[in-house]
Amino acid sequence: MTTEDQEDFLAEPHVGVVATLRRDGRPYTVPVWHLWDGTHLWLTGTESRVWCRQLMHDPRLSVCVEAMQPIPGHIDVDGSGEVLRPPEFDIWPISRRLAEKYVGRGDPAKADAVDAFFANMQTEPRLLVRITPEVWRAIDMRVYEGKRADREHQARQQ
Repeated sequence: MTTEDQEDFLAEPHVGVVATLRRDGRPYTVPVWHLWDGTHLWLTGTESRVWCRQLMHDPRLSVCVEAMQPIPGHIDVDGSGEVLRPPEFDIWPISRRLAEKYVGRGDPAKADAVDAFFANMQTEPRLLVRITPEVWRAIDMRVYEGKRADREHQARQQ
């Protein structure tokens, strides 16, 4: 996937899957909303969610975002999740952007639904997870012809 395709892909409201680690080392996966800002991948959660508590114990994680439309493919990110919470960090502007991305989906007619969802978010013990990607894997199924061909295609795109 080209950098532009990756940006477009991550801007779509595809649900991702985050993998965190249990204390015994087994992976734990759960669907999540995500927001890419060009530098960091952001996830939102609450203090009581299992995956959030696991990140507080061990920050290593992977996130996979997969879709068939409009760009068929997937992006995987490995990194460490930095848990941010109020009052040390203002989580609400990014949380609002997540609600707009997934509830509003770019439709002004859904503004009331976004407002209601965001208001409910603010009643919960919310936090954000900031991920600085360390490893990226991206497959564009429009051109994928196998692992070696994909690596060669990606090398030509850079």
